[in-house]
Amino acid sequence: MSALTMTASEAEAGGMHALVYHGPGALAWESKPMPVMVEASDAIVRITTSTICGTDLHIAKGEMPEVADGRILGHEGVGVVVEAGAGVARFRAGDRVLISCISSCGQCASCRKALYARCSRGGWILGHTIDGTQAEYVRIPYADDSLYAVPEGVDEEAMVMLSDVLPSGFECGVFKGRVKPGARVAVVGSGPVGLAAVLTARLYSPREILFIDTDASRLKTALAFGATKTFNNRDGKAARKVLDATGALGVDVAIEAAGSPETLELCKRIVAAGGHIARIGAQGGPPGTLVAEKFQDRNVTMSTDGVDTSGIPVLVKVLAAGLRDAKKKGRHRCALGEVVEAYGIFGHAARERALKVILKG
Repeated sequence: MSALTMTASEAEAGGMHALVYHGPGALAWESKPMPVMVEASDAIVRITTSTICGTDLHIAKGEMPEVADGRILGHEGVGVVVEAGAGVARFRAGDRVLISCISSCGQCASCRKALYARCSRGGWILGHTIDGTQAEYVRIPYADDSLYAVPEGVDEEAMVMLSDVLPSGFECGVFKGRVKPGARVAVVGSGPVGLAAVLTARLYSPREILFIDTDASRLKTALAFGATKTFNNRDGKAARKVLDATGALGVDVAIEAAGSPETLELCKRIVAAGGHIARIGAQGGPPGTLVAEKFQDRNVTMSTDGVDTSGIPVLVKVLAAGLRDAKKKGRHRCALGEVVEAYGIFGHAARERALKVILKG
């Protein structure tokens, strides 16, 4: 019987390997029991491609104390179903699937409003409160609503970007930012999510996509992803440069993707009257001060949002239609068994010029 068709219970005797968290700074690639079915709505997936998220780095540093010692990390991946529960209707053994970073029961009040991250039974649980995807096998709860079929011919390294990073940039930045044809858009922050916002903003044919950061290499990468102009804020003068470039009007949409009080302040300075600030970045460090009057007198609106992955179905169709640039984000590739070393690469992303590190099973 092939590895594609054996059930998890049949493979269990051999166990598997996974990246295990043992406290701040302590990660190990070690043997673990095979995952087993818990509910009829579960599926067991063999991981063929995974990647590392910035949130994983926060966990590895011990910044999320709710993550228990012994937890298998990771919430992004593409793989093959090896076993599907009796309650799973959409998938069967042998299907290639994309794993959403958000697990959705599909039934609760939040899921009925497509607020899957607020699912009363799921949400962000993979690699957080249950074992995740940086492993040879993973159990996926609520498989019918947490997995997506991989279209024939779509590259897995592009597809894995739809687990988290592309939906984050698309939903929280572009969609909530109300990007429209002909709009001027600015993206502040050149991490993977900021670059995902550039990539998906192109779908709406904006007039310009301005990109602001302090890293010259990332600014160059932004141009390759579709930014029309870049501004280096190392001298602290990016706001003035943007206003000069737009005839003092500012931008229609400012997408804040860095997560700091300083970058939010920059967005407030460059957004046009009647414009919108879409905040993606999860703020670290001291809290900033939000002065409502600075928005009210210019009719500026702002959204703050976490990814729900409701945009995955659209992005799957777009990817199948030819959005091949998604693959550019995976510049570094490691075997899944080299994941500890991969964390070192991604943890020094600026030095290594790493956007996303692809892990191949």
